[in-house]
Amino acid sequence: MERAAGERVADEIERTTIRAVAWRLLPLVFGLYLVSLIDRVNLGFAALTMNKDLGLTPYTYSLGVAAFFIAYIPCEVPSNLILDRIGARRWLGRIAITWGLAASAMALVSGERSFVLVRFLLGLSEAGLFPGLLLYLTYWFPTTYRTRVNAAMLLGIPCSGAIGGPLATTLMQLDGVLGLTGWKWMFLLEGLPSIVLGFVALRYLTERPANADWLPVDQRTWLQETLQREQEAVEATHSRLSIWHALIDPRVLLLCTIYFAFGSTAYSLGYFLPLIVKGWGLSNFWVGWTIAIPEGIGIVAMLIGSYCADRYSDRRWSLAGLMVLCTIGFSGMGYFPATMWAVFFVAMAEVGSGIARPMFWTVPPTFLSRSAMAGAFGLITSFGNFGGIIGPIVIGWTKTVTNSFAGGLYYIAVVTSIAAIVFAAVPMARHRAAQPAAAE
Repeated sequence: MERAAGERVADEIERTTIRAVAWRLLPLVFGLYLVSLIDRVNLGFAALTMNKDLGLTPYTYSLGVAAFFIAYIPCEVPSNLILDRIGARRWLGRIAITWGLAASAMALVSGERSFVLVRFLLGLSEAGLFPGLLLYLTYWFPTTYRTRVNAAMLLGIPCSGAIGGPLATTLMQLDGVLGLTGWKWMFLLEGLPSIVLGFVALRYLTERPANADWLPVDQRTWLQETLQREQEAVEATHSRLSIWHALIDPRVLLLCTIYFAFGSTAYSLGYFLPLIVKGWGLSNFWVGWTIAIPEGIGIVAMLIGSYCADRYSDRRWSLAGLMVLCTIGFSGMGYFPATMWAVFFVAMAEVGSGIARPMFWTVPPTFLSRSAMAGAFGLITSFGNFGGIIGPIVIGWTKTVTNSFAGGLYYIAVVTSIAAIVFAAVPMARHRAAQPAAAE
């Protein structure tokens, strides 16, 4: 009986600790990621009128999309290493403030050159945010909660469409106010929340559990010991990798190739879906609200899927199946690019990628030491951003050459199908030793 009572007390400490940490940290983490996506992909909605105003073709527009990543990618790994060295509070706060300023500066562009330049500066300013947030969450949450916690942040992806789409097209109705076009008002106003959240992060973000004076001593002790025990189990099972060895580890490189598909899907939809939907004959205002439908479905799927995923240790078949769902979705979009049927297939792609992405990020911590994760997360997300370069360029080029989005959408379908094959063919790392006893 004493043992049962002790287990009940331990379970209660675990529940109350995770709940307290989640309510303290996740709203700010989610907010930072959400506004970063809105500041990044609102370009797709601006393109509804901006491209004509600036004289941009689909191909030159895609070059501006690529400029963001040309600046972003080389800075991913160094940014995460700096975060691990000087702390998340100062570095994430700095990132948010500078990218907010760059996002608002998009209202100043007047032609192709200034368009590409400001996009480059936006990528430079924002580099390292996503892998930095992922790394930060590993400092606070045990393995048992990783998928749900990752999903709480990654909800920003479908939310950026469900919220950002209607918001963007509504702000664009300010066209002509004070002599500014609607898309300039959108950029100017949507950059401000990033600056505000940057200052909030500087004030309220807590570095590590040891610094959490807002947690009772017993909860703080439980969290520190649990995370330490998990890390020791990882290092006992796998050879401890340094930061630099992690960057050439075959398992990390394999995850890099897979994550290329995630970047291809997210950014291709983000930057070109408004233009695709516009082709259905809708007004600019209703483009944003129509896109919110499949994005809303993606939000529900991510919540349900991530909750279920934390109950399984080997997730490769689930990941493979979800990428097949993405393949069907993009193939259907390519087959019905100019009809409302495409909404159904967009929803399929959103469901597949929405559930798979947070599940994917539970894999690296199963074989990487905490220090190695800083570099590995940066490298993996860099490959995703390569997908963010190539995918939109392919779609923009095929639209320019063929006057149809179909060819580019089929390309994304091929990329996701390759990811599905890799997931199915290569066993994902399994690591149950690091699970806390209460989760068994």
